[in-house]
Amino acid sequence: MASTSLPSPAASAETPLLRQRGFRNLYTAGAVSGLGSQISQVALPLLAVTALGAGPGEVGLLSALGTLTVLVLGLPAGVWVDRARRRRLMVVMDLARAAVLLSVPVAWWAGWLGMGQLYAVAMLVGAGTLVFDLAALSVLPALVGRDRLTAANALLVGTSAGMDVTGKSVGGILAQAVGAPVALLLDALSHLWSAAWLRHVPEPPSGRAAPAEGVGRQIAEGVRFLLGNPVLVGMSVMGAMANLAFPLCSVLLPVLLVRQLGYPEWVLGAYLATGGLGALAGSFSAHLFGRRLGPGRATLLVSLAAAPAALVIPFLDRGPWLWAAAGAWFVLAFRTGVNNVLLVSVRQRMTPDGMLGRVNATLRLVLTGAVGVGGLLAGVLGEVWGVRAALWTGAVIMASSWLPVVLSPLRHQR
Repeated sequence: MASTSLPSPAASAETPLLRQRGFRNLYTAGAVSGLGSQISQVALPLLAVTALGAGPGEVGLLSALGTLTVLVLGLPAGVWVDRARRRRLMVVMDLARAAVLLSVPVAWWAGWLGMGQLYAVAMLVGAGTLVFDLAALSVLPALVGRDRLTAANALLVGTSAGMDVTGKSVGGILAQAVGAPVALLLDALSHLWSAAWLRHVPEPPSGRAAPAEGVGRQIAEGVRFLLGNPVLVGMSVMGAMANLAFPLCSVLLPVLLVRQLGYPEWVLGAYLATGGLGALAGSFSAHLFGRRLGPGRATLLVSLAAAPAALVIPFLDRGPWLWAAAGAWFVLAFRTGVNNVLLVSVRQRMTPDGMLGRVNATLRLVLTGAVGVGGLLAGVLGEVWGVRAALWTGAVIMASSWLPVVLSPLRHQR
């Protein structure tokens, strides 16, 4: 039987986060499903490249479809999350993603697998992940209290980064040792695990939007709240630039590292895993940066310090340049880890409970949509001008993504 009561604010403040049952279950569910998702991020494009002969355009489209679903579903999903029982919605999304992912190894073993199915899987899993993440972001303030959001987000983002390291490494090794379909099967099982643990996360008792109001009116309310806040606007533009740049620098890596440079699949997993290490270090450093500098100033200084690393990525090649590019990837991910903890906490504190789903969805529309556009752009640039053109485009955008912080009140946010 799922728990339905939340801890009182006083008890919440005194109890260590991982000793609060609701947060512990949310954390455990996210850790395991996050591991599976990171394995799939390596296994799915590798399956397309090595088994189905996909080229740069097809790999770019595969990456983009998982995120472009946000452009269609993002804003209505926010209304849905604000109206629904959020914990129950998360369980349903876990079960749906597990079923979709299981279809890939089944089709592979039956000899039916094609790029069309992989495209459909990417879209459906992307849609499920969108709704799940919005619900999780909206549940968290009620679980831990707004005064503990930075500490809670540091744990969640740090663990996610740890799963990033492990998952990408394991994904590359599994794809080489037993095949990408088996790796995708493990991701499906991880979502089943998550659903089982989430059954015991308390359901927030209030803050849900009234279903009688029109969907369009509720969407507009969330958009107006975000656009009317200069801090949230600056945060959105900076995040969109970074999210546009990351796929430009990473989507075509299976083509560059495995096909053109001849590295084995595990090298791709290890390269991407350095980013997980960077995000892990950044997320666990974020609380210190935020306490000493304030979240706005910390975001600006860390982003400025990381900007030169972006310009190393396009030189990725054999020998020392592989190590240099991997080090630069670590630095960029460190910046992302710091920003994710500090800025998500700022957004959650500034948004009323009843609007968390819609405001998170509006920002997710911008951020995840940018990832999808970056994946498509990477495919186009890779087909027309080559992989290096995509890397250079992403590097320049990433190196300048600190500018919106300078031009907004975010830099003064404490």
